[in-house]
Amino acid sequence: MTESAPVDPTSTDGWKTLSGIADGFTPDLRGWFDSDPGRAERYTFQAADLTVDLSKGLVDDEILAALLQVAKDAGVAERFQAMLAGEHINVTEDRAVLHTALRRPEGIEPGLVVDGQDVDADVHATLDKVYAFAEKVRSGEWTGVSGKRIETVVNIGIGGSDLGPVMVYEALKPYVQAGLEARFVSNIDPADIYEKTVDLDPETTLFIVASKTFGTLETLTNARLARQWLWEQLGLTDASDAEKSNAVAKHFVAVSTALDKVAAFGIDPENAFGFWDWVGGRYSVDSAIGTSVVIAIGKENWQQFLAGFHAIDEHVRTTPLEQNVPVLMGLLNVWYTNFLGAQSHAVLPYTQYLHRFAAYLQQLTMESNGKRVRWDGTPVTTDTGEVFWGEPGTNGQHAFYQLIHQGTRLIPADFITVAKPARPLKDESGDGKAVQPGQDVHALFLANFFAQTKALAFGKTADEVRAEGTTDEGIVAARTFTGNKPSTSILAPELTPSVLGQLIALYEHIVFTEGTIWGIDSFDQWGVELGKQLALQIAPAVDGDQEALASQDSSTKALIARYLELRGE
Repeated sequence: MTESAPVDPTSTDGWKTLSGIADGFTPDLRGWFDSDPGRAERYTFQAADLTVDLSKGLVDDEILAALLQVAKDAGVAERFQAMLAGEHINVTEDRAVLHTALRRPEGIEPGLVVDGQDVDADVHATLDKVYAFAEKVRSGEWTGVSGKRIETVVNIGIGGSDLGPVMVYEALKPYVQAGLEARFVSNIDPADIYEKTVDLDPETTLFIVASKTFGTLETLTNARLARQWLWEQLGLTDASDAEKSNAVAKHFVAVSTALDKVAAFGIDPENAFGFWDWVGGRYSVDSAIGTSVVIAIGKENWQQFLAGFHAIDEHVRTTPLEQNVPVLMGLLNVWYTNFLGAQSHAVLPYTQYLHRFAAYLQQLTMESNGKRVRWDGTPVTTDTGEVFWGEPGTNGQHAFYQLIHQGTRLIPADFITVAKPARPLKDESGDGKAVQPGQDVHALFLANFFAQTKALAFGKTADEVRAEGTTDEGIVAARTFTGNKPSTSILAPELTPSVLGQLIALYEHIVFTEGTIWGIDSFDQWGVELGKQLALQIAPAVDGDQEALASQDSSTKALIARYLELRGE
């Protein structure tokens, strides 16, 4: 580890100020809004196409000033510039962190050269290769072994090689070319690949195996199962090796840099799309990992997607901390986590197309900032990380909003929506009561968006409940809402490829801000390794190896024995 020791945030004057404020802190959003007519305007910011309202957060000018001082003392702006320049801020792996380079426009000046490599040239060469291949599939020039055009693309990956592409594909379904479909296989549970392939025509199916090292156990197992399925469905089980290889070459491509392993699998290395060790898996959706989505939505839409990312990168790079939206959102999360005791964070998209966004953010945030040591190997001095979770729209209102509104946990929530729906509809009949004939359903949907943040912020007092005619004090208490539940509202014009890129980049840089303040390396993921290692050691025992079984701890041994018994083995 060569980077200098991180600043201990608890030693800074800003942190000490916040500690003093938090001692006995009693938020009063009703009072704050009543006494400050300019609060909403002052705490609403613009980042590219995103309007971000922080005014319903548990923050005032004194708190914000102290948080900004912590950011300055921790060197957030300076470290961001170091990341952009390609310094090795991923210190445990001695790597640059350059996901922002994936969306630098072609020809941008000055060029980016890192460790002797022309990063811009490398990125755009790969993009051009992906675009050319995608156009072949989209146009029908690329065909399967029988000459039929591809109708279904099946992406086989896991983690960042799955969560990003599937989220983006689902979010941008209105932009998918007619006659094309993408599916995604990740789980090693054989039910996953079975369900994703059971109704497919092998002659019109293309598999993309996404694994940087071409060695990820889950991905390669599923890839072999897909290859086996292809041969069986094409009637090639007993065919010659040449016939089998030809089928694989026509129906499989790879996203990988391990060209020898790609070739050994049967994929033509010319149809392998690479990326670099300075791209972490959870930051890779805008790399060649997104090939399945490029095929689905096309080059022009993908370029707009990348432009959205870059717009937020530029916002962070050029905007003072006081108006820097991802920095401000990250600072609020630090305030809630380290001073107000919040342990989880809800992400609530009021647009159905973002139904996988919270799942995507779980990896981005928790794999990045779930750390117990700082980047110099010393223990952290604060709590780190948040549990991210959520569901789209009114679905969540009928599931878990009770806990957010009236539970005893503090759960900051981000509400995300768009003004223009992709699929506008009117309820021509209505119900004659709450829903009038001709009701714009998106407007009705958005009424819920605005109502929820208002209810969380301002609640409902006991006197307001009594004024409605409730006299039983037990019922009054049950119907009272304390309010002062923090939320952030994010509003975009519509869910375009650019806006989606902006939303992803927004959270990438929120993660960066938090990680810098906590002094952790947000770009490694050693915490996922131990389970993988143990799984390989345990696998023989699960297969019935008695010596391997005997070496396990008593609980694991008993569980495996019971599993074998239930399997009848």
